[in-house]
Amino acid sequence: MRLVHRPWRLAAEAFALLAAAVVAFPLYWMVLSAFKPAGEIQSDTPRPWTLAPSLDSFRRVFQQEEFGRYFLNSLFVAGSVVVLSALIAFLAATAVTRFKFRFRTTLLVMFLVAQMVPVEALTIPLFFQMRDFGLLNTLGALILPHLAFSLPFAIWMLRGFVKAVPEALEEAALIDGASRTRFLWQILFPLVFPGLVATSVFSFISTWNDFLFAKSFIISDTSQSTLPMALLLFFKPEENDWGGIMAASTVMTVPVLVFFVLVQRRLVSGLGGAVKD
Repeated sequence: MRLVHRPWRLAAEAFALLAAAVVAFPLYWMVLSAFKPAGEIQSDTPRPWTLAPSLDSFRRVFQQEEFGRYFLNSLFVAGSVVVLSALIAFLAATAVTRFKFRFRTTLLVMFLVAQMVPVEALTIPLFFQMRDFGLLNTLGALILPHLAFSLPFAIWMLRGFVKAVPEALEEAALIDGASRTRFLWQILFPLVFPGLVATSVFSFISTWNDFLFAKSFIISDTSQSTLPMALLLFFKPEENDWGGIMAASTVMTVPVLVFFVLVQRRLVSGLGGAVKD
C-alpha cells in the first residue's frame, strides 16, 4: 500500500515545495534588491544574485529623521489594535456563545456581512466620521477603523473556541465556588488563548501593513504617520530610489517575522481550532 501511495505523496510534496518557492520568491527578490548596489538594481539585465552586497540602501533608510518615529507609531497602532481586539472579541464571543438573547443569530450573520464590505468603499465615510470626531491627524484615526474591521473575524473565530469548552466545566467551577468572572479569566481565557493568538496575527498584519487609512486620515501632521508612509520618502519625481524602497520594505517585514516566531506554537494550535474535554 505504501508503494502505491508513495508516488502521489512525492508529487504532493513537490507541488508544495514549488508553491512555497513561488510565494517566497518576491520576498527573496525584495531582500536581494535591498542589498544590491545601485548599479545592479538599475541594470537592464537583472540577476537573481549579487556578488557585491551593499548596506548603502539601509543607511539611507535609517538616516531618514522621521523613520524611527514612523516605526514607533506603527508599533503603537498595531499593538493597540491587537490588544483591544483580543479583549473585546473574547468577551463578545463568550456572550454570543454562552448567553441566549434575541437577535443573537442575526448578530452573528451581521459579523459575516461586515467582512464582505470592501475597505475601499468605506474609506470616504470613515474620513468624514474621523473628521467629525476630531481624530484626523491622530493615531486614533488609525486604531478605531482597524479595530472595527478586525472584530467581526475575531469574534466569529473565537466563538468556535468558546463553544468547544464544555459547559460542564463551567458548572463544576461554579459548584466549587468560583464566580463567573473568575471562571471567565482563570479557566476559559487560557483555554481559548490559542484562538486569540490566531486572530491577533490577522489583526497585527492588516494593521501593520496598512497604507490606505494612513494616507487618507493623516493629512498634514506627518509626525503621526506610520511606517508604510515612510516608503513615500523614496519615491522622487526625478528618479525613484528602488534600493531605499526595498530596504525600507525589508525593515517593515522584520517585526512581522518576529511576531510570527513569538506566537508560532500558539498559532499552530489556534489554527487547529480544537479544545478537547
